[in-house]
Amino acid sequence: MKALVTGAAGFIGSTLSARLLADGWDVTGIDALTPYYDPALKRANLERLGGAFTFVQDDLRTADLDALLDGVDVVFHEAGQPGVRASWGDEFGIYLDANVAATQALLEAAKRASGLRRLVYASSSSVYGDAARFPVLEVDLPQPVSPYGVTKLAAEHLCSLYASNFGVPTVSLRYFTVFGPRQRPDMAFTRFLTAVRDDRPITLYGSGEQIRDFTYVDDVVEANVLAATETVAPGTVLNVAGGTNVTVNEVLQVIHSVTGRQVRVERHPTVDGDAWRTGGDASLARDLLGWKPKVSVEEGLARQWEYIGAGGG
Repeated sequence: MKALVTGAAGFIGSTLSARLLADGWDVTGIDALTPYYDPALKRANLERLGGAFTFVQDDLRTADLDALLDGVDVVFHEAGQPGVRASWGDEFGIYLDANVAATQALLEAAKRASGLRRLVYASSSSVYGDAARFPVLEVDLPQPVSPYGVTKLAAEHLCSLYASNFGVPTVSLRYFTVFGPRQRPDMAFTRFLTAVRDDRPITLYGSGEQIRDFTYVDDVVEANVLAATETVAPGTVLNVAGGTNVTVNEVLQVIHSVTGRQVRVERHPTVDGDAWRTGGDASLARDLLGWKPKVSVEEGLARQWEYIGAGGG
C-alpha cells in the first residue's frame, strides 16, 4: 500500500508515518515546515523516520498534487494550522489558507486520482464547541466557539461535499485532545511536563475545572489505519475520543504522581475560544472500524514524561 501523509513532520503526522512504515507501507510525506512552532522540532521528527520515508517540503496549495497522488492508495490529511488562541484577529487568514484552501486543493487532486481508495481527514472536536450534551455524537449540531474550529468544520464539510458529488472516498476523524510523545510545544501536556521538568510553575488558563477527553496518539494513529483499510461509506464522520473526561486539575494530580515532582501553578483568566468541556461518544468508530482506545491518561502521561524527561520536549 502506498500512502501520502500531509503534515508529516508534525506530532500526529510523524507518529502515523512511523506506524505505516513499520507496517510495510510505502510512505511519502509532505509538509511546509511552517514556523507556527520551531521547525527544528519538525525536522527532528522527520529524521526519526529513516531512509525508507520520502519527504517533500512544499505547500499543498502550490505543490504538484497530481504527481504526488500518482499511484497513491490512501491520503492521510493531517496538515493544517493548529491552535485555538492564535486563530482570532489578523491570523485568521492563515487558518483559511492552511485549513480550508489547502484541503480544497487536495480534494480537487483526489477527485482526479482514479486509483485512490481513501482520503482520511484529521478533523477536530473543536467543531462541537460548547455542545448541548456530552458525550457528543456525530449527529449533534456542530457549533464551534473559535475561528480555528470554524475552519476545521469548513474543511470537513468540503470532504463530505466531494464525497457526495464526486465520489471522493473521504472519512473525517474528529480528534479529541491528542497527547503523547512529540506533542506540539504549545499544547497543554507538553507545557505542563516541561515546566515540571525545569522546576517552573505551570501556566494554567481558567480554574482547572475544564473537562477534557484526552486521546493518546497511538490510539489516534490506529483509528487512521482502520479508517484507511476498513469498509466505510464515503463522507463518513467519526469521533476519535479516548473517553477519559477528566478535569485539568485532576491531570495535574496525575502529573505529580507520574513525575514524583512538585507541581506549581500560576493561574490566568480563561482565553476566548476555549471550550469548557469536550467529550465524545466513539461508539460509531467502534461499530464501523472495530476501534477503541487502549491507553489511559496515566499510562500516556508516563510515556510522555519519559520522552520529555529525556530531553525530547
